[in-house]
Amino acid sequence: MMLVRNADVYAPAPLGRQDLLVGGGQVLWMGAEAPALPDILAATTVDLAGRRLVPGFIDGHVHVTGGGGEAGFASRVPAPMLSRYTRGGVTSVVGLLGTDDVARGTRELVAGINALREEGLSAWGHAGGYHLPPATLTGSVRADLAFIDCLIGVGELAISDHRSSQPTLDELLRVASETHVAGLMTGKAGIVHLHLGDGPRGLDLVRRALDQSELPPRVFNPTHVNRRRALFDEAIELARRGCCIDITAFPVADDEDAWSAADALVRYFASGAPRERVTVSSDAGGCLPCFDEQGRVCSMEVGHSGALAVTLRELLARGVALEDALPAFTSNVADLLRLPRKGRIAVGADADLVALDDDGGVTDVIARGRVHVRGGAVVRRGTFETQHT
Repeated sequence: MMLVRNADVYAPAPLGRQDLLVGGGQVLWMGAEAPALPDILAATTVDLAGRRLVPGFIDGHVHVTGGGGEAGFASRVPAPMLSRYTRGGVTSVVGLLGTDDVARGTRELVAGINALREEGLSAWGHAGGYHLPPATLTGSVRADLAFIDCLIGVGELAISDHRSSQPTLDELLRVASETHVAGLMTGKAGIVHLHLGDGPRGLDLVRRALDQSELPPRVFNPTHVNRRRALFDEAIELARRGCCIDITAFPVADDEDAWSAADALVRYFASGAPRERVTVSSDAGGCLPCFDEQGRVCSMEVGHSGALAVTLRELLARGVALEDALPAFTSNVADLLRLPRKGRIAVGADADLVALDDDGGVTDVIARGRVHVRGGAVVRRGTFETQHT
């Protein structure tokens, strides 16, 4: 049992000063003033002294086994460890495979997801990877989603990218229909999370899929849509048609033909497109490569989940209200992924809680009712983490 006192709650809507009683990994009670608790409960108390308390961030695009591999086996990125997520306020992740869906497969992905669950994070994943036919455990996407608990969608399936399988419209529709039906059967997300490269075709394949099929727009979930400015304009129009688009919090140079995550979200709000149809993810553990004209890697960086908290701080510094910015990191993601106990602070919801300082920096993190970060210091680490990891 844990009593969280004096929290300025954004759920993500502002609720004002609240106390919360947490037990069994859930929020059991919330109100203006907690009653006295009997000693037999042995409840610990966390006093936030008026700091803002928000739902834990849901990072919907994470390479939990590591990514990369485009420049040889030595360029394969190691798997991020637990505190790489939690110290950035991330309490839930969705893992996936990228370019390398051969040396790293679905078995390793499911094992990595289950390992994070054992260490206290909430974690799910997508079947498949960049390529078609999709990497699966059972032989079909539909069966993977039906029988493997942690798999909730397909992705990241690459389009408009020289590393993709160059999928045709029929191939995309076949995968999307399998995923959609599996979602109906199981109550899972049932989405196809689409990696967008910087190719000139952009989102044309998705537009044609919407025009020529009966599949609902929510099935198609393009990510990295801020990597080119014209691509982002295309993505906004898809959001108007019912797709949920995903902005990536990767580094963007001042002279680059791209939008930073903060720039993209501000522009999305200004467009008037539905605010519930945009999310922000980090590409944590993934390689962020640059390619030369021959398609060879000439430089690379590595994504990290802390980019979500950095983006939120930037938005707040630019005058965006916390309650306006938060849904893209919390409730919008939960709704897209059909995770009803995530993304909000409410009685009965999972106790995934993040406290912010005056500048929006992460000070305290509670995941599934357990303290992972207190006063800015990591207090719960992964199995193989050292004090300096």
